[in-house]
Amino acid sequence: MSDDKPLTAEEKILAQLSTYSKETPIGHPDIDGRAGIFVPSPEFNFAANATIRMGSGIVGFGNPDGTLTIYFEGNRFDDSSLHKWENKVRKSYDRMVMRAPTVSKGKLDAKQLELVGLIEGNGITIKHPEKLVHWLTVSNALDTAPASDHITWKKDKF
Repeated sequence: MSDDKPLTAEEKILAQLSTYSKETPIGHPDIDGRAGIFVPSPEFNFAANATIRMGSGIVGFGNPDGTLTIYFEGNRFDDSSLHKWENKVRKSYDRMVMRAPTVSKGKLDAKQLELVGLIEGNGITIKHPEKLVHWLTVSNALDTAPASDHITWKKDKF
């Protein structure tokens, strides 16, 4: 005899909920603040998110409702300064912390993205390089991959 009972309505709702990992920064970061770097998960819906191009740099933060707010850069105009993946990530990050108006922004169910690293005002730390390499490989953009898991840049002087 099996103990497999049908799920109650409450259990079904809980089973459908998703949230981001405990390492994901929560709340909109200020200038120099910390944000997550993401790649699409196997559950990512490309049809519903067609504006996120293959090989895009995606940054964002967790929301109280368990979703993610993301900013992304796919270099759709082939700007040579945005060829490298880390430059796309930084462009997305700069838009986010400056709260710049953009169409390259969205709110997604957390199960559609995987956290691969963190970005702050002074650089990027890749915590799951294998997932980033997979994203760039399936995007036919491996030549844009960073040379290191730690990327730093000089602070802009205003």
